Amino acid sequence: MTSSPTTVLTPTAIALGNFDGIHRGHQKVVRPVLDPVLDSDRVIVHSHPPTGQERGSVHVYPTVVTFKPHPQEFFSGQKRQLLTPLGEKAQILERLGIEQLVLLPFDQDLAALSPQDFVEHLLINQLQATRIAVGADFRFGHKRAGTVEDLQAIAQKFGCEVLITPLHRLETERISSSQIRQALINGDILRANNLLGRSYSITGTVVTGQQLGRTIGFPTANLEVSEDKLLPRHGVYSVRVWSNPEASPPSAPQIGVMNLGCRPTVDNSHQRTLEIHILGWSGDLYGQTLTITLEQFLRPEQKFSSLDELKQQIAQDCLTTRQLLHPESPHEV
Repeated sequence: MTSSPTTVLTPTAIALGNFDGIHRGHQKVVRPVLDPVLDSDRVIVHSHPPTGQERGSVHVYPTVVTFKPHPQEFFSGQKRQLLTPLGEKAQILERLGIEQLVLLPFDQDLAALSPQDFVEHLLINQLQATRIAVGADFRFGHKRAGTVEDLQAIAQKFGCEVLITPLHRLETERISSSQIRQALINGDILRANNLLGRSYSITGTVVTGQQLGRTIGFPTANLEVSEDKLLPRHGVYSVRVWSNPEASPPSAPQIGVMNLGCRPTVDNSHQRTLEIHILGWSGDLYGQTLTITLEQFLRPEQKFSSLDELKQQIAQDCLTTRQLLHPESPHEV
């Protein structure tokens, strides 16, 4: 699904932007390249000649075009943790119906392109765009000089229509990746999930840990996660766990308790770990890839005076999780 400007399948209908998180607002931007029949409540449509997709004579590939690295990472020189690293972003877009994800290498040459050259050489000549969808705040070209109005005017010369999606709000709050990022850092999972339009997910591989959980009756799976994945506030969470989320049909999730932090009661190190205790599970998960979705923040990380006190709290966390996520089931932990 992932390609470059030189390997892209053309012609294209393009949703253009960074799309970190693919939240509710991003999905509004993506939708016009999937559906040629649009209504004014979803987007502002600037009418131009119909695309091949609309004529039915030529297949126009629904495409998302984004940048790698993130422009802020390029200009700051600092690695940026992402709501949706590349693999995760590709999976979500594919589920939405996007056929290809094109990565524009964001370097000095790209940053120096004028708005005119960016549209003409990249979007029109290389990607053969027949339709371009953007958010109302999209900026492009050297020093972000190009506006959506500029994009419309330039693209119109080549018979390419531009669809501008108004900024999306949930009640009175504007939905943005930065708002979701801050909610996760604060441990406000319900707010983050509401802005995303789905539960925040983390995917990783189960690796061998210190197996301390087994000694206190709560075995855990230690998850190794990509370094560029944004992790939320340290603490304990109610989660759902998929062992094969991409299966068709997908398997039913298990429920569990996730601890993210440095385990101050049983470990003097400051190394962060991500551990999941799956309620009622007794199998071997080593080497498997798990995807967990964060459903609710239970409590911050804390140091207990004894292992017995820790065990009592974990048992309470498990009970709370079962009541929240699976109230009709027995209360095994």
